[in-house]
Amino acid sequence: MNSKLKITLIAIFTLVGSMSATAQDEALIYGKLTTIDGDTYTGQIRWGKEEAFWTDLFNGNKDENENYRYLSRDERNDLRDDRRSRRWSGFNISWSSDYETTHEFQARFGDISKLEIHRRSEVKLTMRNGEVVYVENGSNDFNTTIHVMDGELGKSSFKWSRVEMVEFMDTPKNLDEKMGDALYGTVESYAGEFTGYIQWDHDERLSTDVLDGDTRDGDVKIQFGKLESIERERGGSNVVTKSGREMYLRGSNDVNSDNKGIIVTTEYGRIDIPWREFKKVTFSDAPKGGMTYSQFANMKKLSGTVTTTDGETLKGDIIYDLDEEYSFEMLQGEDDDVEYIIPMEFVKSISPKNYDYSNIVLKNGKELLLGESRDVSEDNDGVLVFVNGSKDPKYVRWDDIKTITFN
Repeated sequence: MNSKLKITLIAIFTLVGSMSATAQDEALIYGKLTTIDGDTYTGQIRWGKEEAFWTDLFNGNKDENENYRYLSRDERNDLRDDRRSRRWSGFNISWSSDYETTHEFQARFGDISKLEIHRRSEVKLTMRNGEVVYVENGSNDFNTTIHVMDGELGKSSFKWSRVEMVEFMDTPKNLDEKMGDALYGTVESYAGEFTGYIQWDHDERLSTDVLDGDTRDGDVKIQFGKLESIERERGGSNVVTKSGREMYLRGSNDVNSDNKGIIVTTEYGRIDIPWREFKKVTFSDAPKGGMTYSQFANMKKLSGTVTTTDGETLKGDIIYDLDEEYSFEMLQGEDDDVEYIIPMEFVKSISPKNYDYSNIVLKNGKELLLGESRDVSEDNDGVLVFVNGSKDPKYVRWDDIKTITFN
């Protein structure tokens, strides 16, 4: 081969490899952590044992909900009576006079500008649009260890009590040091096939994470980056490595029914597949692209048209379930034990079908029938519509909604 041609081909292959790595690097969480003593560490961030990508979720409970102030006394009493009725029918009787309920908070790390720890059980979040939200403990995202791959010092781990603030920022196009690459592939389940970024057993996200299990010869630990596929089989799993080695593993929650589930992050949201619905995962290289931090900046208020069962049409800004009012907030529901968590920005319309389920149409054309969640069932508190920009919104009970179509 001509030496000049050989050098050119090597350069091309090197560039292609670099572009692929770069595309994945920009999808990793990155920022600056400040300790309570004022020391700072900057680099790739992993939240606890799980979250590593901008599309991963920070979870908790909202400290308060000021939107109930828009309801009249009669509307508040109706909400309270509805809840009493539902509790009675479910034999879970409570005569509390409080009409307010605790609302869960979920947002992608890419939606957050800054996180300040006020105490072990509360954080102050500044969102990308400047909105400030106080979130209380409601998940393992609190009181966890935060890891930072500092460009100079390498990987450092910080207890929750030592952290004052985390400021998120654009991930460099090429990280010299990182904790691992994305797990990506196709999951086959009884609910269908889903392709995207993989979160195994709700924990393992990166190529350097380890799959643990017992063979007939003893315990093995295999990095996920070396795996081709995992297939559920009897009380364990058949595992194939990229080199073609096959083995049957058991005796670990990574490969048996103690597995917490497989999460697939797709182009329209997260799908959480329980072990009993799982069949097989086949790993592949992540595509070029992936959501970078800059792509989360365009936050908008929810707006659209609410059509009531009486034929009334209301247009304006919308507060959904008396809680969600921005495009970054999440719609949650289940279909045959498979849980969907979808950013509201991807939702085109919601139509309640009965007490437990709603028909969801996404902006990419996909349709889902989701239930088992307050977002899509009779437990929903209804919507507020600021018709024609009015500061005094119109309240529509969930029972009175026919369809909500978002802009």
